[in-house]
Amino acid sequence: MKPAKSLDQFFSECEWPEGLNKLREIILSTGIEEGLKWGMPTYMVDGKNVIGLGSFKNHFGIWFHQGVFLSDPKNVLNNAQEGKTIGMRQWRFESEKEIKKSWVKQYVLEAIENQKNGLEIKPKRKQIKKVEIPKELKRAFQNQKSIKASFDKLSPGKQKEVANYIIEAKRQATRDKRVERCIELMKNGQSPMDMYRKN
Repeated sequence: MKPAKSLDQFFSECEWPEGLNKLREIILSTGIEEGLKWGMPTYMVDGKNVIGLGSFKNHFGIWFHQGVFLSDPKNVLNNAQEGKTIGMRQWRFESEKEIKKSWVKQYVLEAIENQKNGLEIKPKRKQIKKVEIPKELKRAFQNQKSIKASFDKLSPGKQKEVANYIIEAKRQATRDKRVERCIELMKNGQSPMDMYRKN
């Protein structure tokens, strides 16, 4: 199913309308907030994603964003993407008849309570490698402090773009020209790659 633009569109065009509407009814009976994110129904507590619904060709299901903390007494949860996701767990259904209202509500209420208690795995952010500054740019920093100040104001990504742009040049004359070009760009808070970005 393509990402929906509204909840009404999702529930009317999904592959499993009876089953997903039944899950929706159970989830909403808990008083949780409903919204649409990534084109799919998402259920939140204080703006934090707790539950999502998904519709696929061969199954439909509930995604528990922090499902790793659920006790799973019925042993129905699976890792959403083995090796990729740490906290998310899913409960798949292949027919509406598989939905046991009391079980679903029990899991939903536990997920809500866990969120209210702050149980959450936060994604690990990649460490940004320190930018290797080319010797030509270091020389420019020493000759004029304002160049270093302009460089320091750039985001880490733009700093890396400036450094790589200079380092990639094979000839010394080209490197020197690129340093001059970068100095002018940095004064305006730009990097060499900005000309390729769309506004």
